[in-house]
Amino acid sequence: MKTTQNHVTRLPAFHKTWWKAPLVASVLGLPLLAMEYSVIRAHDGMGQYGFVIYGALSLLALAWALPHRRSVRTYRTVAASLALGCVFLPLLFALLLWAALA
Repeated sequence: MKTTQNHVTRLPAFHKTWWKAPLVASVLGLPLLAMEYSVIRAHDGMGQYGFVIYGALSLLALAWALPHRRSVRTYRTVAASLALGCVFLPLLFALLLWAALA
């Protein structure tokens, strides 16, 4: 909270479009995350990609859970971007493996 010259306490300004970065990451990432989770679980456990999938889900939850203030906008965008990057990481490895074996 901020105090002005008149000793009036103001609440921090809320960011009106706080939901855009987590929404884009959710719309693009959650279907892929669910698909990767089901494919990896079908092949006897999470193994080496478990941390990536759970980390992406945690970062996505963090992007939604951060306070809705303008001062946290950068952290929310970074968390959503990292979550999206972690979602695309196993898919990138699969594409690289496919290209190497072709």
